Amino acid sequence: MPSAVSVKKLMRKINQQQMLSVTEAQSIILNQIKPLDANEDQEIINLDAANNRILATPVTSKLDFPHWDNSAMDGYAIRFADVQDCTPQKPAILEVVAEIPAGCNPQTAINTGEAARIFTGAIMPPGADTVVMQEKTKRQGNQVQILESPPQSQNFVRQQAAYYQAGNTLLSPGIALNAAEIAVLAAAQCTELAVYRRPRVAIFSTGDELVKPEQTLQPGQIVDSNQYALATLVRQWGGIPLLLGIVPDQPEKLKETIASALEEADFVLSTGGVSVGDYDYVEQILGELGGKILVQSVAVKPGKPLTFATFPNSIYFGIPGNPVSALVSCWRFVQPAFKKFSGLKGGWLPTFVKAQTKQELRASGKRETYLWGRVEIVNGGYEFILAYGGHSSGNLINLAQTNALAIVPVGETVIAEGIQVDVMLVS
Repeated sequence: MPSAVSVKKLMRKINQQQMLSVTEAQSIILNQIKPLDANEDQEIINLDAANNRILATPVTSKLDFPHWDNSAMDGYAIRFADVQDCTPQKPAILEVVAEIPAGCNPQTAINTGEAARIFTGAIMPPGADTVVMQEKTKRQGNQVQILESPPQSQNFVRQQAAYYQAGNTLLSPGIALNAAEIAVLAAAQCTELAVYRRPRVAIFSTGDELVKPEQTLQPGQIVDSNQYALATLVRQWGGIPLLLGIVPDQPEKLKETIASALEEADFVLSTGGVSVGDYDYVEQILGELGGKILVQSVAVKPGKPLTFATFPNSIYFGIPGNPVSALVSCWRFVQPAFKKFSGLKGGWLPTFVKAQTKQELRASGKRETYLWGRVEIVNGGYEFILAYGGHSSGNLINLAQTNALAIVPVGETVIAEGIQVDVMLVS
């Protein structure tokens, strides 16, 4: 996070209406985000509803892992002292006194000169301390020849509590629960758990020119794709989208919508109305409603007009209406803020990798430029393939199948084919 001095410098820059760098804007935004409270903002859910939820409290289990000493191989449970000197030429000959499949509680103790046929996962019988894999044995009736001495006692034995001891922390708060974590919870018989509530995100689009996808398009009108795209992102992040529809370019209606959204949502996400046009009213209204505007413009392309404002109980993001700009702004600025707010203990920032570009990349050099396309792993390294067609913020068509954004830094206008570039992963 930036120091107090650097924050003051950034605030002076905002007051002078200068463009912030991407890093400056990111620092201001994350510095303002306060995560959900682990006590006040938790809910108890069943394990089958835990996918992609954020754990709010530590989880412990009453079970050891493994639950008991068990065999890691199909073979024979024996006493190490009986076989430590055997060889193929001089095998140890033991009497087989029991057979122990997985799921069976052995009743027969193993004494000197005895063995038990045992299968993977089965409980070790009393008296036995080692397992010899069946490939190192030869069975003859009720006897088994041990053809090779194990390297040490406890060979191929998974000891009770070797992986986890009952009562210790099993999973720590602030982590996302996905397949591996849910498997752990199920195995530990943790069927109910405390997770952070899902953040609520109000979404609306502004503009008289916008219509819904099911409406007949008239000359000059534009179909509103942003609400569908942004609602999908919010669901992918684990949030609850609240779709407020299309708001016309009328200050009174816009103010009413924003005020209502601020009351019911943790985040408000609007598209359009944040530039400097005659019909762009958002920033004025935010001020009237008591918002503290901290970001207004960022030296990034696409997505230069970016409004970030804080309210006592809500965060406001006003992003451009152009579809590509809207998505890039969300990937770069909104998602990290959402992740921090949601209770995740870390990993808020986007993931960046180095990739070799397969095409020449061009930019104006005046702003940090994000060019969309795909990364693929080729011969162990990343390669970036630029999306076909024009890279206009209004060209939504070639954004389909994008999984990465190549970054052209400020001051650079051309990156030649074959050069390594920074790439931001977006899926």
